[in-house]
Amino acid sequence: MADTFRVAVLDDYQHVASKMADWSSLGAGVEVVYFHDHVHDPDQLVSRLAPFDAVVAMRERTPFPATILARLPSLRLLVTAGMANAAIDVDAAHELGVTVCGTEAFTGAFATIELTWGLILAVVRGIPREDASVRNGGWQLGTGPLLMGKTLGIVGLGNLGPLMVPVARALGMRTVGWSRNLTADRAELVGVEPLPHDEFFASSDVITVHLKLGPRSVGYIGAAELALMKPTAYLVNTSRGPVVDEEALMEALRTRQIAGAALDVFDTEPLPPDHSLRSLPNTVLSPHMGFVSADSYRDFHEQFVEDIARFLAGSPVRVIQTNTWPWEEKP
Repeated sequence: MADTFRVAVLDDYQHVASKMADWSSLGAGVEVVYFHDHVHDPDQLVSRLAPFDAVVAMRERTPFPATILARLPSLRLLVTAGMANAAIDVDAAHELGVTVCGTEAFTGAFATIELTWGLILAVVRGIPREDASVRNGGWQLGTGPLLMGKTLGIVGLGNLGPLMVPVARALGMRTVGWSRNLTADRAELVGVEPLPHDEFFASSDVITVHLKLGPRSVGYIGAAELALMKPTAYLVNTSRGPVVDEEALMEALRTRQIAGAALDVFDTEPLPPDHSLRSLPNTVLSPHMGFVSADSYRDFHEQFVEDIARFLAGSPVRVIQTNTWPWEEKP
């Protein structure tokens, strides 16, 4: 068994990785181990992964900075969902002789947009609260606003943001856009009205965030932006937690500076059990499942298997050379 190539599949929360692709096609010389829990502690992570030749990382769930990679001398291949991963130090991996490969599945984009609309409807109409009331023997508790005639503000109009526009139009919403680098030509191309910073935040009824996480997008929406929003407005974030200043957002929610927020992403994931967001009543929270659907998972996992097979054959595919962050150039 000395020649066995060992693969660790991380953060398989739903216990589905083994069913999403034909891992047996890798052959008898490959052993695949699925881990269903998440390990935060770096020492525990290194101890767990020390025997493995390859690791499959689901998005940014488990970070791989240089300090971790340097302690995994057996690691030869690191596979990630997507073609960029802010949690992997790709340059350090290459310096250590570790090949980094990704996936090109686009169904994850549509899964994220569908969830974004689900969160918008849930937080605006108070669906989770009404559901809980009915299940507990109660009945109607509140009255949420219509989206028709309201303004949807989109922060980030690269790959995902424009996919929000057709549904907004179907619901009779005005669509406006802002980012630090949004141009009039880009706004016209994707069908939104570009607004200056202050007017954008002051006039939007629902603001949805669609930015990649990079060094310059951390805290992109902070206390100043939240202070401009209407007390009847909602913020929805399905991009990455640090893009929105979490402390500033919680303060705005506590003081009812804004009406509510729907969040699929957080600074720390999984969200700690005692985190203050869990107790704020004017929130709808989901466990970073924007990209999670049976279809997107199948695309990811089939390409995971292909990445490993092609690496073992000496012809790796979808190799990630460096982490690039095009969100500034593609607002």
